[in-house]
Amino acid sequence: QVQLVESGGGAVQAGGSLRLSCVASGIRLIFYRTAWYRQMPGRERELVAQLGRDGHTTYADSVKGRFTISRDSSKNTLDLQMKNLKSDDSAVYYCHAFPHWGQGTRVTVSS
Repeated sequence: QVQLVESGGGAVQAGGSLRLSCVASGIRLIFYRTAWYRQMPGRERELVAQLGRDGHTTYADSVKGRFTISRDSSKNTLDLQMKNLKSDDSAVYYCHAFPHWGQGTRVTVSS
């Protein structure tokens, strides 16, 4: 059974930092196209950052220079380091290892 479990969400003030982590079981993340998505109330889920099997990364324009996606093969985790957070970053963040999804972790940024 495949499980993706996110952690690290919470409440932070604008300008602060958070690190999200996603632990995978049942699959090895290095063999999957992985990503972090987020969903704000009333809006569609959107791609935040993607890490391919070849290590290539892509980021949404809104988070470039502030967020970093990474993978720890030994721990089988996918992480998202978020810095200089803004209120617009408030959302539920989802770990994705195509086609599997985590349950999400909420990030709330107060201005």
